[in-house]
Amino acid sequence: MTPIEARYANRNVPRYTSYPTAPHFSAQVDADAYAGWLADLPDRAVSLYLHVPYCREICHYCGCNTKASRRDGPIAAYGETLIDEIRLVRALIGAPRRASHIHWGGGTPSLMPRASFLKIVETLREGFEIEPDCEHAIELDPRTVTPELAETLAMAGVTRTSLGVQDFDPRVQEAIGRIQPEAVVEAAVAALRGVGLSAMNFDLMYGLPGQSEASIRRTAEHALALEPSRIALFGYAHVPWFKKNQTLIREADLPDAPARRMLAEAARDEIVAAGYVAIGLDHFAHPDDTMAIALADGTLHRNFQGYTTDDADMLIGFGASSIGRLPQGYVQNAPDVAGWQRAIDAGRAPIVRGIALDADDRARADIIEALMTNYVVDVEAVAARHGLDPATLSDGFERLEELVGDGLVEIDGWRVTVTETGQPFVRVAAAAFDSYLAAGHARHSVAV
Repeated sequence: MTPIEARYANRNVPRYTSYPTAPHFSAQVDADAYAGWLADLPDRAVSLYLHVPYCREICHYCGCNTKASRRDGPIAAYGETLIDEIRLVRALIGAPRRASHIHWGGGTPSLMPRASFLKIVETLREGFEIEPDCEHAIELDPRTVTPELAETLAMAGVTRTSLGVQDFDPRVQEAIGRIQPEAVVEAAVAALRGVGLSAMNFDLMYGLPGQSEASIRRTAEHALALEPSRIALFGYAHVPWFKKNQTLIREADLPDAPARRMLAEAARDEIVAAGYVAIGLDHFAHPDDTMAIALADGTLHRNFQGYTTDDADMLIGFGASSIGRLPQGYVQNAPDVAGWQRAIDAGRAPIVRGIALDADDRARADIIEALMTNYVVDVEAVAARHGLDPATLSDGFERLEELVGDGLVEIDGWRVTVTETGQPFVRVAAAAFDSYLAAGHARHSVAV
């Protein structure tokens, strides 16, 4: 890593799965505002997200909103409240809406007992017109995948699964508190494919304690041997001030910025050499996968699940801490299960914060998404779509001057292109158009 690259790699910037980012949400957007926004929902397809904040145990590295539960009772009870929330939101919307995408996240949403899971899915079908080609995806912990669970997912109409693999090295697994032998992942893959669930994502992670170039290459090789449709290669975000469980990982045991870059490049080299198409910052897809096709035809998007083929411009979130995106702005549910449940029991949407968007926000969001997905954007064209003078976005160009001087970005009139050298640091380029970042006090993970 060159001195220039090292300087940018250590920059603390958001991941930009939304803009404005969640730290800038406030209590000014509440349940009443959300109810009004839902009542004015355009007659277009929506995407649905369901958050289940339960795991059997908490891994040291985890940054998700979840908690451990050894019993099914609390999870089933949570499912009943989730059904109540779906019905409440559906009533606030009024007329039925089409749903083009369903995504379950967590936590480990597959811990939901079969009867509860199927009842929730049926409630979604009663409240929304599920499109025939709807992608129905779920995040899975391979250690909990059984033939019975695979059968449940097939019964529910799930079409894509995402397995949290992270790393195959036993020493790394011990360091991160996630013992998951290769045979366990292989059995999970076999169970899912056995019921026809062949669209499968693997999540891998770099920047973990104990990883080396050799070990991460072996992890990539093991993952590739199982032939997933997509691979996500995420950089571990060490935020112990935000997630106390991460204090179990000693900062001294973590690779520094040059080592992180080396790990990311080593895994990336293995994946690309196997024929996968590189997608944006951290995704890879088999050439015939819908994500690779979306990249080629310019329809790739980015949302809270990262890179996605989901083209719905409205996202309705269900469950504690879930975030929704409507034309008027973003909303977030109460992060604690008790507070979320109390609001729903009282007949109110469990919204605790959000942010209303103006034309400037929407334009900057489009600029950031274009940079994050395709590494290029015509700022003048974006401004025109939102009825703005492009000069109002010129502050972004001023903040890009350093990156231009270092060869990471090229500017031609209003056109901004992230160079091949700059692509690993695309989050830094995107941050140039973030008008909230300089004024905020949120702490973010490093850029690479």
